[in-house]
Amino acid sequence: MKNGYKLPAKLNRKIGQAMHDFAMFANGDRVLVAVSGGVDSLTLACVLKIWQRKAPIHFDLTAQYIDHGFWKKEGISAPGEAIGRQLQELSLDFEVREEWAIEGVDRTCFLCSRNRRSQLFDLARERGYNKIALGHHKDDLIETFLLNAIYSGNISTMVPRQDLFGGTLSIVRPMAYLEKHEVCEIAAGLKLEVVKNLCPLTDNTRREKVRSLLHTLYQDEPAAKNSLFAALSNVRKDYLL
Repeated sequence: MKNGYKLPAKLNRKIGQAMHDFAMFANGDRVLVAVSGGVDSLTLACVLKIWQRKAPIHFDLTAQYIDHGFWKKEGISAPGEAIGRQLQELSLDFEVREEWAIEGVDRTCFLCSRNRRSQLFDLARERGYNKIALGHHKDDLIETFLLNAIYSGNISTMVPRQDLFGGTLSIVRPMAYLEKHEVCEIAAGLKLEVVKNLCPLTDNTRREKVRSLLHTLYQDEPAAKNSLFAALSNVRKDYLL
């Protein structure tokens, strides 16, 4: 990873625009960045460290990894070790917390996600963080929109900023305007090494199915991605049931 890496101007502007449009950060914020070891969350953690150094405001920044423990069955090193080595090159504070036990039920992506989110909320409350930063990007927001429409029967998606608990905690997604390939471009420039996701359900999810459908659509209609993303903020309620 390069300490002197500079974000490409075009991508830097997109990140800055998302931060500005949704007022993501303010002076004195305490920000918890959720990292999983995947390219998106690792990139976000590094991007926010770069912004922290140059921003006209001051905000504290800590990366947090929730360890699901899948590695223990594989007989390999804990993923947190590989994640920590990379983030520490940028002098980014990093912490690991074991996942709460999920007992008595079959593990699903939804259950894991909800469990992890609740644990992050508790960590934020416990340690006085008022922002949780997540590595979702433009493609994720579109996929979530279709996931909810197809499988849950509602029109919704993840939003770039979501205020919770009476405004005492906010979820922010600074890469909301970046496409996946742009996130990967930044990761390549930073020489990040993705830490393998050991979850046995990784490649067999509804999100993967929707991603495949969208890939086929984009091949036939290259402009569809931008149109779908624009539609998320152009809802004509008078023409909905």
